[in-house]
Amino acid sequence: MKELKLFGLAMPIFIETALFMLLGFIDVFILSQFDDLAASAVNTANQAVSIITVVFTVICGASGILISQYLGADKRTAASRISAVAIALNLIFGIIVSLIFVFFGDDILGLIGAKGELMTLASQYLDIVGGFIFMQAVLSSMSVIIRNHGLTKVSMYVTVGMNIINLILDIIFVQGLFGMPRLGVFGAAVATVISRILGTVVVGLFLFNEIEKISIFKMLMPFPKNDIKNIIKIGVPSALETFLYNLSQLVITSIVLKYLLETELIAKTYVQNITMFFYIFSLSIGQASQIMTGHLVGAKKFDEAYKQGWRSYLYALSLTMTICIFGIIFRGQLMGIFTDNADIITLGSNIIVLNILLEFGRTTNLVVIACLKGAGDVYFPTVCAVFSMWLISVLGSYIFAVSLGMGIYGLWIGISADECFRGIFMLIRWKKGKWKAKRISD
Repeated sequence: MKELKLFGLAMPIFIETALFMLLGFIDVFILSQFDDLAASAVNTANQAVSIITVVFTVICGASGILISQYLGADKRTAASRISAVAIALNLIFGIIVSLIFVFFGDDILGLIGAKGELMTLASQYLDIVGGFIFMQAVLSSMSVIIRNHGLTKVSMYVTVGMNIINLILDIIFVQGLFGMPRLGVFGAAVATVISRILGTVVVGLFLFNEIEKISIFKMLMPFPKNDIKNIIKIGVPSALETFLYNLSQLVITSIVLKYLLETELIAKTYVQNITMFFYIFSLSIGQASQIMTGHLVGAKKFDEAYKQGWRSYLYALSLTMTICIFGIIFRGQLMGIFTDNADIITLGSNIIVLNILLEFGRTTNLVVIACLKGAGDVYFPTVCAVFSMWLISVLGSYIFAVSLGMGIYGLWIGISADECFRGIFMLIRWKKGKWKAKRISD
């Protein structure tokens, strides 16, 4: 395989990630022109989706690490077998999760703290998007396979198409153009599902025409129990770190819904949709670094992997801090994209200033943890997450926001402290080099 270059991998991932985030952003933006509460309802429903779909993260994360290390070790057949296992497992679990959302969606939203009109609107969105989440599961697994073969531009192009379709359908369905009724939240959900179905079809056609053959599913017989075991061994602790993060954010959202003002909830929704574009460089560089680290560790080029990890981190940190500064300068205008409510704009603008500390820690975690996972070192980040996310992020947010009466500002202080604390430990882990003994492609 040709030599992989950081920005050659990262730029398509960056564009794809930005556009994929834009799928949710578009829903929130279009609905913010329709109703502020409807926009918050979609944001709440998407948090419920993120916590339940962690099972896809287990499979995609583990299969990506295994595929990259097998390719680095020149074990092409093993990589193909992992690909077949990943797609099959994600399809099975995707169907199960879809059924959970259809039958227990309201119960899940109730656990978060949604009620009244917010519950009604969020339930409308979750019934549709959650009911078809198995398409997203298959799309995610196929995209991971393509990326780890170094072809990151493919899924980028598909995501461009998905965004264009989603935007057009959002405008038509939500606002009721061309004689359509104004469908609001229901219309945003339908637009999202249609764009994801089309994206899944296109990615599948490319995968099985250019990289793999449909015959790889024959490798599922006899039952590849060792591959399943490896996916569980790597995927569970790897995904648990992501799961704990999503769960902690869900608990924090329940704190907001229960104790904070409606204006603070709306401000949090809009700030999160703005700041997710602050860290996409870090997220993209982290994903590219994980692929590179997997290939280098698979080929036993540990020193190259170590140096590449540091380069990736410094690039990501420089870019993210620059974006944060521009975000602070134009914070009022950014909040004005969503609302003309002066109280919400002021509140959100202040949080964007405070957010620079959070992004410093988040950048460290996104890049360094990705490198550690690429090397197969999946347990250490999870252990740190167990303590930090719950003792600092969740408990700290409650103490600052509720007990000390600091409201949404206290929320951001608690979350920022968690990111920075974990980031320090991740840097120490990478520097000590214990991840070099975690290679899994032998």
